[in-house]
Amino acid sequence: MSKINVIGLGPGKVDEMSLKAVNTLTNGSPIYLRTERHPVTDYLKEEGIKYNSYDYVYEQEEDFDKVYEIITEDLIEKAKQYDIINYGVPGNPFIGENTVFILNKFKNECKIEIEVIPSISFLEKAISTIGFDISSGFKVLDSLSFEEYMVDINSHNIISQVYDQMVASEAKLKLMEVYDDDYEIYIIKISSNQNKEIVKIPLFEIDRIDNFDYFTYLYIPRVDNSTKKRYNMNNLISIMERLRSKKGCPWDMKQTHESLREYVLEEAYEVVDAIDSGDIDSLVEELGDLLLQVVFHAQIGSEEGYFNIWDVTSGICDKLIYRHPHVFGEVKADDLNEAKSTWDKMKDKEKSVTSYTDRLKNLPKSLSSLMKSYKIQERAADVGFDWDSIDGAIDKAKEEYKELIQEYNNKDNDKIEEELGDLLFAIVNVARFLKINPEVALNKTINKFIERFEYIEKESVKQGKDLKSMSLEEMDLLWEQAKTQKNKK
Repeated sequence: MSKINVIGLGPGKVDEMSLKAVNTLTNGSPIYLRTERHPVTDYLKEEGIKYNSYDYVYEQEEDFDKVYEIITEDLIEKAKQYDIINYGVPGNPFIGENTVFILNKFKNECKIEIEVIPSISFLEKAISTIGFDISSGFKVLDSLSFEEYMVDINSHNIISQVYDQMVASEAKLKLMEVYDDDYEIYIIKISSNQNKEIVKIPLFEIDRIDNFDYFTYLYIPRVDNSTKKRYNMNNLISIMERLRSKKGCPWDMKQTHESLREYVLEEAYEVVDAIDSGDIDSLVEELGDLLLQVVFHAQIGSEEGYFNIWDVTSGICDKLIYRHPHVFGEVKADDLNEAKSTWDKMKDKEKSVTSYTDRLKNLPKSLSSLMKSYKIQERAADVGFDWDSIDGAIDKAKEEYKELIQEYNNKDNDKIEEELGDLLFAIVNVARFLKINPEVALNKTINKFIERFEYIEKESVKQGKDLKSMSLEEMDLLWEQAKTQKNKK
């Protein structure tokens, strides 16, 4: 069986490699380096040891996944050609080396033996240079692949491969989504001649430093609790756990799933209000309040032993992946309609919906009548049970209005109720054709009514009158003034 020796070259010169790594690297087998931008190549040149590198792949390919694919495929071919080859990677092969993980993944399929021979990594060297206690928690990130949500403010973060100003600038932008612009971080440079340089600067100045190289790292200290301005999901979960504990808040301790129902609805509507008002600060606040309800219920579920926050996040992630086979699978969806159709099909399969009528019935019981009407009409339209245009929907609304008036004149209360329901249902259908959510539209009208009524009351006070003593004609005049004032604004 062919064999690839994966050799850790350590974080610096050859004396930082393990003895076994040096002996294997110099055993006479063909040497392939992921990159020759490493101090150990000086040693190889001095000893007259020939090697090949894959730097050319980085130059010809822009996508890193493609780079790793090309390198691993070539390594497998070379191993089959020479029987045994040595593959050298910077640091420790088990830390941040995608090609190594790909090789291990396909070793059985390709019938290749993989032996990993480690040396110390940049991590040990960086930690010893910084001098923090790793038991307090730390996270290692690759500047080429990390996103802001991967950063942990409650741990120390070390970011590797900050080899030029462009990479440093991209890292800065991601970090500024998490930390304050002036949060103090460290730039660590460990040169090939063992010199160490640590520079402490505010976050926003990262890319103002020059002379970055492949031995430059960023160190972002954990956020101190006493000065914390930013919090993450773990902090929210921890706070909620404390509030529900014996040393917590009596009100929070007493709540149940049932007692919190009204707050879930209230917070959801307040999010909608913030969106309608265009107030971004309010939207941020109200989304936080809604998120609190999720964490609150998850904490209660955890205490009762039924579920926890991991079940909640895992459930929604599984659902999103399952219902988006056009993103995470092989299904094609070229436009919005195809994407929605795919979502509906996967949802029906998940809910064991076997008929079109099942789809109409499969709606939350707590959904408002307006929204339930809207959803039912949408689902009926999916199978073609719909007007050809909005004209049909408008004519139907007119018809239902006439029937309501007729029953009103007949003084038949049961029929009046029925026809009023038909009219409301028909109006919702018109809203659907106009692509207007009737719930949102009605809420806007409610708010508008309250604003105008407030104007009437304030004007009546100015006139020294009480609303109850005013005639309808007087109030209607002020109502028209309120409309005019609103239009002027």
